[in-house]
Amino acid sequence: MDIRLVNVGIAVRDLDAAIAFFTALGMVLEGRDEVSGEWADVAVGLDGNHARIAVLQTPDGQGALELFEPIHPVGVEVEPVMANTIGMHRVAFQVDDLDAALAIAAHHGVEPLRGVARYEDAYLLTYLRGPSGILVMLAQDLQRNRLPSA
Repeated sequence: MDIRLVNVGIAVRDLDAAIAFFTALGMVLEGRDEVSGEWADVAVGLDGNHARIAVLQTPDGQGALELFEPIHPVGVEVEPVMANTIGMHRVAFQVDDLDAALAIAAHHGVEPLRGVARYEDAYLLTYLRGPSGILVMLAQDLQRNRLPSA
């Protein structure tokens, strides 16, 4: 059996704001849609499921986010996850210029939770709280071409 990751889905309270944030960081909007109907009810296990969705791809084509704004049933607000919360945790991106990425995030009102950490001579990394409270990790590989695992 072959398996591959298609995307990570994240519910947001404001789809347009989330698209603006992630495209400013460099992701590419592949498409938007509105989904509903019996197939959508069956697929996600919610009666009357109706949502606005957008798919954003990383420029290298290796990763994607599916952002969705629930219309019905209405979205349920919960406390944002912390770094030690069990379950869905965070979305991580490797960037080639952490300072530039943080400037983009700041333009969207998003700041690091505690600043930027240096892991040995390998990475600069930080966590920040993005749109709808999404926990986002940004990492710059100081030795290039390695992916972060933090």
